[in-house]
Amino acid sequence: MTDPSTHPPIHVIGGGLAGTEATWQIAQAGVPVVLHEMRPVKLSPAHHSEHVAELVCSNSFGAKSADRASGLLHEELRQLGSVVIAKADEHAVPAGGALAVDRAVFSRDLTATLEQHPLIELRRDEVTSIPTDSTVVLTTGPLTSDALAADLRQFTGQDYMSFFDAASPIVVGESINRDVAFMASRYDRGEAAYLNCPMDKEQYLAFWQALCAAEQAELKDFEQETAKFFEGCLPIEEMGRRGEDTMRYGPLKPVGLFDTDRYGAFDAPENKGKRPYAVVQLRQEDKGGQLWNMVGFQTNLRWGEQKRVFRMIPGLENAEFVRMGVMHRNTFINSPELLSSALQFHQRANLFAAGQLVGTEGYTAACAGGWLSGTNAARSVLGLPLVSLPVTTMMGALFGFISSAEPKHFQPMPPNFGIFPALPERIRNKRERYGKYRDRSFSDLHTWANTHQITIKQPALATA
Repeated sequence: MTDPSTHPPIHVIGGGLAGTEATWQIAQAGVPVVLHEMRPVKLSPAHHSEHVAELVCSNSFGAKSADRASGLLHEELRQLGSVVIAKADEHAVPAGGALAVDRAVFSRDLTATLEQHPLIELRRDEVTSIPTDSTVVLTTGPLTSDALAADLRQFTGQDYMSFFDAASPIVVGESINRDVAFMASRYDRGEAAYLNCPMDKEQYLAFWQALCAAEQAELKDFEQETAKFFEGCLPIEEMGRRGEDTMRYGPLKPVGLFDTDRYGAFDAPENKGKRPYAVVQLRQEDKGGQLWNMVGFQTNLRWGEQKRVFRMIPGLENAEFVRMGVMHRNTFINSPELLSSALQFHQRANLFAAGQLVGTEGYTAACAGGWLSGTNAARSVLGLPLVSLPVTTMMGALFGFISSAEPKHFQPMPPNFGIFPALPERIRNKRERYGKYRDRSFSDLHTWANTHQITIKQPALATA
């Protein structure tokens, strides 16, 4: 058998969390790897140092408990030998129930750790086009350089990049009050495809006033200029500020929407007074109908304000949000059209991608994508079959989602239990349900790892 260290190096482009994890996993498989990071040769508008794995926003990786989505993903990565999570654990700072780190020490240590590995070369240069003569992992993140973004567009043959992420909140289907919300399409045309939350005039006016007064999040300096291009995709709060009835002639238009199951035909004269004054529609986000997107509700409100105001909508009083509405600079590809669940491009077998570029959100999701793309890049070079994780694990569910979602409406997704397959039995208690998800994940992860001869550790937080 050929010595893996004699193989041509794999090239990882981008030294964020995903690129750092991918690089480490490739080297740990015994394959040489070159990590390309353009800083400090070319600076990013969001970064402040030249270290890899710099945490640009918060220093928190999210909840630690394994019966929380982020905590479960932490633990899956611990079991799979993630270098990023290992260093996060080593440099953790007190943060209640969250895994937070001393960000300067954390990124400095990871940089040194990569530089000291004999199979890793950290190359400080800007890559402006995708190399075609070697195996490549793209992990350029939400601030992909203009030159490389242009090359990506040319490679895919489609204008697939989104340069300003204006996304609506996503709600867990089980948390929507179906005694209020009803299934219907406008004028009963075709199959009922939307969940509709009806408002009377009093409810609408109260919602409109709260929305207009709610506190917004501030855009970063480098996002201000990009935001002006989204006149055709206005934040819902900006639409509200343009007039009392603006939303009612836009995404909350009630025309042709009626709860026919409850009241009978929408055009019956006796039902005229029962027609909603405004309607908030939710569109199915996944094949199983577990997640629902609030149509037209892209927003720049602070997350706490979103929960407070949007729960004023009838039917969403107890809404559980798996993703809040966001508006920020973001570069991501249309993964459902371009990637497999192994994070390999359909168009090029030696090209992989991970991180925010593929449409995952959050630090830990970036690490998970780095682990999978790096592992598969190494396996492809070594002549081993590629792997995809079980969809009953958080990693498998997340990458299964981004590779199979509806391409037309694809938006970035964070780790959440809403993308998990349903349990055999219905469990109403959320904490108990999440605990069952956790236990199933650990069991299936170990079975999968044994099948594919992947080294794994025993769960450390199974009951945390």
